[in-house]
Amino acid sequence: MAELKIVTMSDVTAEQVEFLWAPYLPFGKISIIQGDPNEGKTTMALAIAAAVTTGAALPGCGCTIPGSVIFQTAEDGLADTIKPRLEQLGADCGRVHVIDEGEQQLSLSDERIEQAIVRMGAKLLIIDPVQAYLGGADMHSANGVRPLMKQLADVAGRTGCATVIIGHLRKTGGKPQYRGLGSIDIYAAARSVLTVGSVGGGDNIRAVVHGKSNLAPPGASLAFSIDPAHGFSWQGEYDISIDDLLGNNKQPQPENQFMKARRLIENALRHGAAAAAEIMRTAEEQGISPKTLNRAKSDLGVVSSKRGDHWYWEMPIDVVYTVCREDSQDGQGGQAAETTALTTLPTGAGVA
Repeated sequence: MAELKIVTMSDVTAEQVEFLWAPYLPFGKISIIQGDPNEGKTTMALAIAAAVTTGAALPGCGCTIPGSVIFQTAEDGLADTIKPRLEQLGADCGRVHVIDEGEQQLSLSDERIEQAIVRMGAKLLIIDPVQAYLGGADMHSANGVRPLMKQLADVAGRTGCATVIIGHLRKTGGKPQYRGLGSIDIYAAARSVLTVGSVGGGDNIRAVVHGKSNLAPPGASLAFSIDPAHGFSWQGEYDISIDDLLGNNKQPQPENQFMKARRLIENALRHGAAAAAEIMRTAEEQGISPKTLNRAKSDLGVVSSKRGDHWYWEMPIDVVYTVCREDSQDGQGGQAAETTALTTLPTGAGVA
């Protein structure tokens, strides 16, 4: 039987929580990035890792001192997938390390995790996906999962390393805390949970929602794009809740500001170039921020051109796009779609 030891709170020294990426990823704690397959959660994790290796800024945070990262994956090849993505993201690959599992598969309770963090001085550990590193334990069993998560949490606490586990979602709906695949104890062990999913605004747009935050007020929901030509890029704040992202709200939701901005621009440019000042004025009247308007402009590929003393916006040549218009014929205020092809040649390019 273990010897009884008592800790009195007056003897405990209070400490302030520090963050790798405030308020999303705390140092010395477990965080989760979760989402359905092919929604971009691993790409987002790699983008965070790349920023850590170069000291680059993450949304809402300034630049930091570059640090090392341990990226452990059971789903993607290092040579044909992970390294090319890291290079595209501008990572310093000399600061990204992987624990060799050639002789023995890694698990969350493996002593090599702490040894690797200490040896490499890692600021960030990413495990992708967590379900592959349970060491044979039943992922749905609290008795199997809880000790593993406790051991990983202890390692994070001792080393101060920001520890991120990537997980899949269940196919069925329900409360956000029950959507993660496996035991609820995985979700419970995390101090921060980020959920990634597709949203309106183009096939390449994803949103990430800070659905759980035990150590600070939740951060704003963010958007990012994964463009086949231009790669990953952060797109700023995005107005969406965790229930909207997971499809838990059954009632139709108001059009979000990004889609509202897209529709405004498409309607304004459906017949050709229009004055930028007029579009901006209309956006302001509709409560659309300049940041959201410019993001929608960039997403649509709108070209700016100066004519005399005034700026104009127009769609690029030979672009086919869908214009949403209000259809009141049925008295319900529904939306109809109208496809328009533009073939006007832009007269110049610039920034407005």
